[in-house]
Amino acid sequence: MLDNRNSLVLIWQYMNRIVLASALLAALLPLTTAQSTPAFDVASLKPSPPPPGDTYNANLGTIRNGEVTLTNATLVDCIKFAYGLVSDAQMAGPDWTKSKAIRFDVVAKAPPATPREQLLLMLRTLLNERFHLAMHTENRAFAHYALVTGKKGPKMREVSFEPGASKMTYRIGSITHNQCAMQMLALLLSRQLGELVLDETGLQGVYELKLEWTPEASRSNPEPAEHGPSIYAAVQEQLGLKLEARKDAVDVLVIDHADQVPVEN
Repeated sequence: MLDNRNSLVLIWQYMNRIVLASALLAALLPLTTAQSTPAFDVASLKPSPPPPGDTYNANLGTIRNGEVTLTNATLVDCIKFAYGLVSDAQMAGPDWTKSKAIRFDVVAKAPPATPREQLLLMLRTLLNERFHLAMHTENRAFAHYALVTGKKGPKMREVSFEPGASKMTYRIGSITHNQCAMQMLALLLSRQLGELVLDETGLQGVYELKLEWTPEASRSNPEPAEHGPSIYAAVQEQLGLKLEARKDAVDVLVIDHADQVPVEN
């Protein structure tokens, strides 16, 4: 029975990788018709001016009322936001694409009710057009966390998705969300941990969740903190999920070509 369960887990993981690779490949295929090429009503993409002194403040991607903005973002930052990637480790390409010396500002607008997924497709189109991007995917092995369901299943309440009604409170040691998809949770956990977290829960809905922990643990010291749970314990106890440390193949998006100077607005 155990062997059968292990086989089913391996098959599930394999199928997840096929689905992810297929989704990335489909996103990279050339779009040839106006109907299949979503575009913003108005879009500005230009190099960022040099920051005053030694300051460096960046907006790595926000969406509000149909407006997408990035400020002082590298090309890799822009691509990561557009494709829902959470770590630089998921990207490869020329050194300049990650260099803070070459950064860009993006302000792009669509109707306020435009879904987030549609806005990200529009951003991909914008980046492809302005930088003449050419990319492909590869499998590379490196350390990361997998977000999986616990033995007793998730403890979160599944809710109906309501466009424009999403509310989130996000700070160090706390995440509260009224309709959170698991891919979004993996992204938020990646930012908290400073390491790649990939969603492998298989949960397709959106959930109401509240997660609180004492931010003192790390990969090298994952034990509960003295005055509260570690993020690892909190994820398991409060959400019914689990963070598993792994080192196996992950899909990496590789930039084959990108113009360093984007096409003018």
